[in-house]
Amino acid sequence: MTSSTSATSVVRSKPNIGVFTNPKHALYIAECEPKAENLTPGPGEVIVQVRATGICGSDIHFQQHGQIGPTMVVRDEHILGHESAGEVIAVHPDVKDLEIGDRVALEPGIPCQNCDECLQGRYHGCPDVQFKSTPPVPGLLRRYLNHPARYCHKIGNMSYEDGALLEPICVSLVGVEHANVGLADPVVICGAGPIGVISAACARAAGAEPLVITDIDQGRLDYAKKFVPGLRTVLVDRSDEPQQVADKIIKTAEMRPKICIECTGMEASISAGIYSLAFAGTIHVVGVGKDFQNIPFMHLSANELTMKYQYRYANAWPKAIRLVNGGLIDVSALITHRFPLEESDKAFNQVGKDGAVKVMIVDGEAK
Repeated sequence: MTSSTSATSVVRSKPNIGVFTNPKHALYIAECEPKAENLTPGPGEVIVQVRATGICGSDIHFQQHGQIGPTMVVRDEHILGHESAGEVIAVHPDVKDLEIGDRVALEPGIPCQNCDECLQGRYHGCPDVQFKSTPPVPGLLRRYLNHPARYCHKIGNMSYEDGALLEPICVSLVGVEHANVGLADPVVICGAGPIGVISAACARAAGAEPLVITDIDQGRLDYAKKFVPGLRTVLVDRSDEPQQVADKIIKTAEMRPKICIECTGMEASISAGIYSLAFAGTIHVVGVGKDFQNIPFMHLSANELTMKYQYRYANAWPKAIRLVNGGLIDVSALITHRFPLEESDKAFNQVGKDGAVKVMIVDGEAK
């Protein structure tokens, strides 16, 4: 590859299509930018042909509810998706560390690189971050896109599907780090969705024992138990009060957990995690929930519990790649359903149904 050829436009026979929603909560597939007939990388950019994209809970929130919190609001036609991997098909001449044909995972948050948060390494807190799929920034769920080379992470021979799953792994491993999970720490994970299951796998890799996971769906619990060796499960009845769920957690763990990683964002689940903890324990909330919630404040206070939160991730992608390449997490086992890009509407309809854990949208070769 030479600089003179890497900067030329790339013409693709297939149109560039993306998966959209809008303020009316529609979900549709349509042509999008950049146009396939003239794909040209700008300075510092590459063109990526996206091969695999996982559907995240936030995608469902944006499509079904139109927003997450008071500021992330769908106000126009909007492309979804931020868990993606693909193949580099064009490179700008000033990009020296990527080549055509490289397999890459796409880090979706593009910070300003100039503010105090960025300069201190907390770029996920950048006030001007352009996070792909968070309105109004269009997402990654399309066939072709321009992306800064700096936020394209080489994945070698890793499958595109595994590469797409690096994004939720980043969420989970940062959660485990922030919660300070250590060897033989008793840990409970609330919620057996994809983030909960991956968090359990990360906690196991960090040495958690005993390790418990909760959910309202027995199928998800059974799947989680297959995914994480030695995982203990708690089935939550929708009529259970938080203290009842806490009692189930304590009984299953045979002790009070030191750490709770809460992956649902639901008020009752957060409260259950709090009630289950040992004195001076920590609850780390990863899940996305309502703007305002009631929590057992005096129980937190009287038991000197620490409550922590998480907003995305920073500096996590190289670690996530090492976790997968080192065999500590086999993320491919999480994928329960696959759909081609042209059938993305069916993929979204599958989320949360019939034992679905992670639904993947693929375009061409995903392996």
